[in-house]
Amino acid sequence: MKRKIIKIDEDICNGCAICIEGCHEGALQMIDGKAVVISDLYCDGLGACIGECPVGAIELEEREATPYSEEAVMQRIASKGENVISAHLNHLKDHGEMELYQQGINYLKDNNINIPTTKQAKKSYLNKEPLLCGCPGTMAQSFKPVQVAIPGAIHRSELTQFPVQMHLLNPQSGYFHESDLLLAADCTAFASGEFHSRFLKGKSLAIACPKLDSKLDIYIDKLVMMIDEAKINTLTVLTMEVPCCNGLLSIALKARDKAIRNIPIKSIIITVKGEMKKEEWI
Repeated sequence: MKRKIIKIDEDICNGCAICIEGCHEGALQMIDGKAVVISDLYCDGLGACIGECPVGAIELEEREATPYSEEAVMQRIASKGENVISAHLNHLKDHGEMELYQQGINYLKDNNINIPTTKQAKKSYLNKEPLLCGCPGTMAQSFKPVQVAIPGAIHRSELTQFPVQMHLLNPQSGYFHESDLLLAADCTAFASGEFHSRFLKGKSLAIACPKLDSKLDIYIDKLVMMIDEAKINTLTVLTMEVPCCNGLLSIALKARDKAIRNIPIKSIIITVKGEMKKEEWI
Protein backbone atom coordinates (compact mmCIF):
# COMPACT_ATOMS: atom_id res chain seq x y z
CA MET A 1 0.00 0.00 0.00
CA LYS A 2 1.11 3.60 -0.57
CA ARG A 3 1.98 5.76 2.43
CA LYS A 4 4.45 8.44 3.50
CA ILE A 5 7.87 7.11 4.37
CA ILE A 6 11.45 8.37 4.68
CA LYS A 7 13.69 8.68 1.62
CA ILE A 8 17.44 9.24 2.01
CA ASP A 9 19.60 10.70 -0.75
CA GLU A 10 22.81 8.70 -0.38
CA ASP A 11 24.72 11.14 -2.59
CA ILE A 12 24.06 13.93 -0.07
CA CYS A 13 24.28 11.87 3.15
CA ASN A 14 27.64 12.52 4.85
CA GLY A 15 27.42 9.63 7.31
CA CYS A 16 27.16 11.79 10.43
CA ALA A 17 24.60 9.34 11.95
CA ILE A 18 22.69 12.12 13.74
CA CYS A 19 19.44 10.87 12.20
CA ILE A 20 20.06 7.41 13.67
CA GLU A 21 19.97 8.88 17.16
CA GLY A 22 16.76 10.75 16.31
CA CYS A 23 14.97 7.65 15.03
CA HIS A 24 13.98 5.89 18.23
CA GLU A 25 11.77 3.48 16.27
CA GLY A 26 14.87 1.85 14.79
CA ALA A 27 13.99 2.33 11.12
CA LEU A 28 17.45 3.74 10.28
CA GLN A 29 20.91 2.20 10.46
CA MET A 30 24.36 3.12 9.23
CA ILE A 31 25.47 0.79 6.42
CA ASP A 32 28.71 1.36 4.49
CA GLY A 33 28.92 4.89 5.88
CA LYS A 34 25.41 5.92 4.82
CA ALA A 35 22.07 6.13 6.65
CA VAL A 36 19.66 3.50 5.31
CA VAL A 37 16.00 2.69 5.99
CA ILE A 38 16.29 -0.94 7.07
CA SER A 39 12.57 -1.66 7.41
CA ASP A 40 9.39 0.11 6.32
CA LEU A 41 7.71 -1.63 9.25
CA TYR A 42 9.49 0.64 11.73
CA CYS A 43 9.12 3.95 9.86
CA ASP A 44 6.06 5.87 11.05
CA GLY A 45 6.37 8.45 8.28
CA LEU A 46 6.17 11.40 10.69
CA GLY A 47 9.60 12.68 9.67
CA ALA A 48 11.27 13.52 12.99
CA CYS A 49 14.64 12.58 11.49
CA ILE A 50 14.30 15.25 8.78
CA GLY A 51 15.02 17.99 11.29
CA GLU A 52 18.02 16.05 12.61
CA CYS A 53 19.82 15.93 9.24
CA PRO A 54 22.36 18.79 8.92
CA VAL A 55 22.79 18.41 5.15
CA GLY A 56 19.15 17.97 4.06
CA ALA A 57 19.58 14.41 2.79
CA ILE A 58 16.22 13.19 4.15
CA GLU A 59 12.74 13.84 2.84
CA LEU A 60 9.29 12.24 2.93
CA GLU A 61 7.98 10.47 -0.13
CA GLU A 62 4.78 8.60 -0.86
CA ARG A 63 5.38 5.07 -2.15
CA GLU A 64 4.45 1.44 -1.74
CA ALA A 65 5.52 0.39 1.75
CA THR A 66 4.75 -2.13 4.47
CA PRO A 67 2.25 -0.68 6.99
CA TYR A 68 3.82 0.79 10.12
CA SER A 69 3.40 -1.41 13.21
CA GLU A 70 3.53 0.12 16.68
CA GLU A 71 3.70 -3.34 18.25
CA ALA A 72 6.73 -4.23 16.12
CA VAL A 73 8.44 -0.98 17.15
CA MET A 74 7.74 -1.58 20.84
CA GLN A 75 9.10 -5.12 20.58
CA ARG A 76 12.25 -3.69 19.00
CA ILE A 77 12.91 -0.89 21.49
CA ALA A 78 11.65 -2.45 24.74
CA SER A 79 15.10 -3.77 25.63
CA LYS A 80 16.81 -0.43 24.96
CA GLY A 81 15.67 1.10 28.21
CA GLU A 82 13.34 3.71 29.62
CA ASN A 83 14.93 6.70 27.89
CA VAL A 84 14.41 5.28 24.40
CA ILE A 85 10.85 4.18 25.19
CA SER A 86 10.06 7.60 26.63
CA ALA A 87 11.54 9.37 23.59
CA HIS A 88 9.44 7.23 21.26
CA LEU A 89 6.20 7.83 23.18
CA ASN A 90 6.92 11.57 23.32
CA HIS A 91 7.51 11.48 19.56
CA LEU A 92 4.00 10.06 19.05
CA LYS A 93 2.49 12.63 21.40
CA ASP A 94 4.24 15.51 19.66
CA HIS A 95 2.60 14.50 16.39
CA GLY A 96 -0.87 13.97 17.87
CA GLU A 97 -0.76 10.22 17.23
CA MET A 98 -2.65 9.32 20.39
CA GLU A 99 -4.02 6.07 18.99
CA LEU A 100 -0.49 4.78 18.33
CA TYR A 101 0.62 6.19 21.69
CA GLN A 102 -2.09 4.17 23.43
CA GLN A 103 -1.06 1.05 21.51
CA GLY A 104 2.47 1.56 22.84
CA ILE A 105 1.23 2.00 26.40
CA ASN A 106 -0.92 -1.13 26.08
CA TYR A 107 2.10 -3.11 24.90
CA LEU A 108 4.07 -2.02 27.96
CA LYS A 109 1.20 -2.94 30.26
CA ASP A 110 0.64 -6.33 28.62
CA ASN A 111 4.33 -7.18 28.95
CA ASN A 112 4.77 -5.82 32.49
CA ILE A 113 7.27 -3.19 31.36
CA ASN A 114 7.57 0.00 33.38
CA ILE A 115 5.75 2.90 31.73
CA PRO A 116 8.05 5.95 31.71
CA THR A 117 6.81 9.43 32.44
CA THR A 118 6.08 11.29 29.24
CA LYS A 119 5.85 15.01 28.70
CA GLN A 120 2.84 16.89 27.44
CA ALA A 121 2.58 17.10 23.68
CA LYS A 122 4.30 20.04 22.03
CA LYS A 123 2.15 23.01 21.16
CA SER A 124 1.07 22.92 17.55
CA TYR A 125 2.03 25.31 14.78
CA LEU A 126 -1.28 27.06 15.41
CA ASN A 127 0.11 28.00 18.83
CA LYS A 128 3.29 29.37 17.21
CA GLU A 129 5.76 26.74 18.37
CA PRO A 130 8.16 25.73 15.56
CA LEU A 131 8.32 22.13 14.40
CA LEU A 132 11.31 19.98 13.50
CA CYS A 133 9.78 17.85 10.78
CA GLY A 134 9.09 19.75 7.60
CA CYS A 135 5.98 21.72 6.64
CA PRO A 136 3.76 22.47 9.66
CA GLY A 137 0.70 21.87 7.48
CA THR A 138 1.45 18.14 7.39
CA MET A 139 1.54 17.74 11.17
CA ALA A 140 -1.36 15.58 12.32
CA GLN A 141 -3.45 17.24 15.00
CA SER A 142 -6.68 16.25 16.70
CA PHE A 143 -8.77 18.59 18.83
CA LYS A 144 -12.25 19.29 20.10
CA PRO A 145 -14.77 21.32 18.08
CA VAL A 146 -14.61 25.06 18.79
CA GLN A 147 -17.51 27.45 19.38
CA VAL A 148 -16.98 30.96 18.07
CA ALA A 149 -19.27 33.64 19.49
CA ILE A 150 -20.55 36.23 17.03
CA PRO A 151 -23.10 38.90 18.02
CA GLY A 152 -26.55 37.35 17.66
CA ALA A 153 -25.32 33.79 17.01
CA ILE A 154 -22.91 31.05 18.03
CA HIS A 155 -21.09 29.34 15.18
CA ARG A 156 -19.57 25.97 15.99
CA SER A 157 -16.78 24.43 13.98
CA GLU A 158 -17.15 20.66 13.87
CA LEU A 159 -13.60 20.10 12.61
CA THR A 160 -11.69 17.78 14.96
CA GLN A 161 -8.41 17.26 13.07
CA PHE A 162 -5.79 18.79 10.79
CA PRO A 163 -4.69 18.48 8.00
CA VAL A 164 -7.74 17.70 5.85
CA GLN A 165 -6.50 17.69 2.23
CA MET A 166 -6.17 14.13 0.92
CA HIS A 167 -2.57 14.50 -0.27
CA LEU A 168 -1.51 15.65 3.21
CA LEU A 169 -3.40 13.03 5.20
CA ASN A 170 -1.76 10.08 6.91
CA PRO A 171 -4.42 7.34 6.70
CA GLN A 172 -2.94 5.73 9.82
CA SER A 173 -3.54 8.83 11.97
CA GLY A 174 -5.36 7.97 15.16
CA TYR A 175 -8.31 10.26 14.48
CA PHE A 176 -9.38 8.03 11.57
CA HIS A 177 -9.54 4.88 13.74
CA GLU A 178 -13.12 3.53 13.70
CA SER A 179 -14.43 6.95 12.64
CA ASP A 180 -17.14 7.92 10.19
CA LEU A 181 -15.30 9.61 7.33
CA LEU A 182 -16.61 12.51 5.28
CA LEU A 183 -14.94 12.74 1.87
CA ALA A 184 -15.97 16.18 0.63
CA ALA A 185 -15.38 17.94 -2.66
CA ASP A 186 -13.50 21.20 -2.08
CA CYS A 187 -16.38 23.46 -3.14
CA THR A 188 -19.04 21.93 -0.88
CA ALA A 189 -17.91 23.79 2.25
CA PHE A 190 -18.35 27.10 0.42
CA ALA A 191 -21.67 26.24 -1.21
CA SER A 192 -23.39 24.93 1.92
CA GLY A 193 -23.91 27.12 4.97
CA GLU A 194 -24.74 23.92 6.86
CA PHE A 195 -21.49 22.15 6.02
CA HIS A 196 -20.32 21.88 9.64
CA SER A 197 -23.63 21.27 11.38
CA ARG A 198 -25.24 19.00 8.80
CA PHE A 199 -22.41 17.12 7.10
CA LEU A 200 -19.22 17.30 9.18
CA LYS A 201 -20.52 16.91 12.75
CA GLY A 202 -19.24 13.71 14.35
CA LYS A 203 -17.02 12.78 11.40
CA SER A 204 -13.37 12.84 10.41
CA LEU A 205 -12.69 14.78 7.21
CA ALA A 206 -10.86 14.48 3.92
CA ILE A 207 -11.25 17.00 1.11
CA ALA A 208 -10.33 16.63 -2.54
CA CYS A 209 -11.09 17.85 -6.05
CA PRO A 210 -11.28 15.05 -8.65
CA LYS A 211 -10.79 17.55 -11.49
CA LEU A 212 -7.87 19.66 -10.27
CA ASP A 213 -5.96 17.26 -7.99
CA SER A 214 -3.21 15.08 -9.44
CA LYS A 215 -2.28 11.44 -8.79
CA LEU A 216 -5.80 10.36 -7.83
CA ASP A 217 -4.67 6.74 -7.56
CA ILE A 218 -2.98 7.77 -4.30
CA TYR A 219 -6.41 8.78 -2.99
CA ILE A 220 -7.71 5.29 -3.71
CA ASP A 221 -4.80 3.70 -1.86
CA LYS A 222 -5.26 5.99 1.13
CA LEU A 223 -8.96 5.21 1.33
CA VAL A 224 -8.16 1.49 1.19
CA MET A 225 -5.85 1.96 4.18
CA MET A 226 -8.54 3.90 6.04
CA ILE A 227 -11.01 1.10 5.38
CA ASP A 228 -8.72 -1.84 6.17
CA GLU A 229 -6.16 -0.42 8.61
CA ALA A 230 -7.98 2.45 10.36
CA LYS A 231 -11.24 0.49 10.10
CA ILE A 232 -13.47 3.47 9.40
CA ASN A 233 -17.14 2.63 9.97
CA THR A 234 -18.80 4.53 7.14
CA LEU A 235 -17.78 6.74 4.23
CA THR A 236 -19.92 9.72 3.20
CA VAL A 237 -19.05 11.31 -0.16
CA LEU A 238 -20.27 14.91 -0.44
CA THR A 239 -20.15 16.41 -3.94
CA MET A 240 -21.60 19.22 -6.03
CA GLU A 241 -24.10 18.71 -8.83
CA VAL A 242 -21.52 19.77 -11.43
CA PRO A 243 -20.08 16.98 -13.66
CA CYS A 244 -16.48 17.46 -12.54
CA CYS A 245 -17.44 16.22 -9.06
CA ASN A 246 -18.56 12.79 -10.27
CA GLY A 247 -15.05 11.38 -10.02
CA LEU A 248 -14.98 11.63 -6.22
CA LEU A 249 -17.67 9.00 -5.73
CA SER A 250 -15.92 6.81 -8.30
CA ILE A 251 -12.70 7.02 -6.24
CA ALA A 252 -14.58 5.95 -3.11
CA LEU A 253 -16.25 3.00 -4.85
CA LYS A 254 -12.96 1.83 -6.36
CA ALA A 255 -11.36 1.96 -2.93
CA ARG A 256 -14.14 -0.13 -1.40
CA ASP A 257 -13.84 -2.68 -4.21
CA LYS A 258 -10.08 -2.88 -3.62
CA ALA A 259 -10.34 -3.09 0.18
CA ILE A 260 -10.73 -6.29 2.18
CA ARG A 261 -13.45 -4.84 4.39
CA ASN A 262 -16.82 -3.79 3.00
CA ILE A 263 -18.26 -0.58 4.46
CA PRO A 264 -21.42 1.46 3.75
CA ILE A 265 -20.97 4.45 1.43
CA LYS A 266 -23.42 7.34 1.36
CA SER A 267 -23.53 9.68 -1.62
CA ILE A 268 -24.79 13.21 -1.01
CA ILE A 269 -25.09 15.71 -3.87
CA ILE A 270 -25.83 19.39 -3.30
CA THR A 271 -26.61 22.14 -5.78
CA VAL A 272 -24.36 25.12 -6.49
CA LYS A 273 -26.71 27.06 -4.20
CA GLY A 274 -26.05 24.63 -1.36
CA GLU A 275 -29.42 22.89 -1.47
CA MET A 276 -29.81 19.13 -1.06
CA LYS A 277 -30.28 17.43 -4.43
CA LYS A 278 -29.78 13.73 -3.74
CA GLU A 279 -28.86 11.47 -0.82
CA GLU A 280 -28.53 7.70 -0.95
CA TRP A 281 -26.63 4.74 0.51
CA ILE A 282 -24.71 2.77 -2.08
